[in-house]
Amino acid sequence: MRKVVASLQMTLDGVVADPQNWSFQFNSDEQMKYKFDELFSADALLLGRITYQGFAAAWPHMTAQTGAYGERMNSLPKYVPSTTLTEAEWNASLIKDDLGQTISSLKQEEGSDILIFGSVELIRSLVPLNVIDEYRLLVYPIVVGSGKHLFNEANDIQVLKLTACTQFSSGVVLLTYQPESK
Repeated sequence: MRKVVASLQMTLDGVVADPQNWSFQFNSDEQMKYKFDELFSADALLLGRITYQGFAAAWPHMTAQTGAYGERMNSLPKYVPSTTLTEAEWNASLIKDDLGQTISSLKQEEGSDILIFGSVELIRSLVPLNVIDEYRLLVYPIVVGSGKHLFNEANDIQVLKLTACTQFSSGVVLLTYQPESK
């Protein structure tokens, strides 16, 4: 069975929005290798509409700069839950029907991880559906004070179990969690 994996960058105070504004000073070769390996261990992407539209506008034009990583981003099938999009490009399929059932069906197919990059609103909508199998949080040693957080008061309480912890030389820590119920 495939796993749905939510992968996010996060500040020490829990902000997940706009990592391009606070993450670059902490980038390292080992983190880049981790993200490369993470992408290549997945065989599909699950993206919220906003993330999908941003990625679809950028990634097809970045293969010269990003090499194998960009080629992989462009070639992977993408699933995009949306009530507003009428068509999808960039090797993407829209999810219009029951989100929980569709993702549960995708998980039953043969294959590797289904990776969620960013897509905070999508992750928030998936939490009560209990379809996320793993959270990979890259926690950066910076406090930005305000911004969008992964979880909010509208989410149901969810107990998570720490399954791995990796510290990078940059001070960034990768925390891997699974819901207790998995």
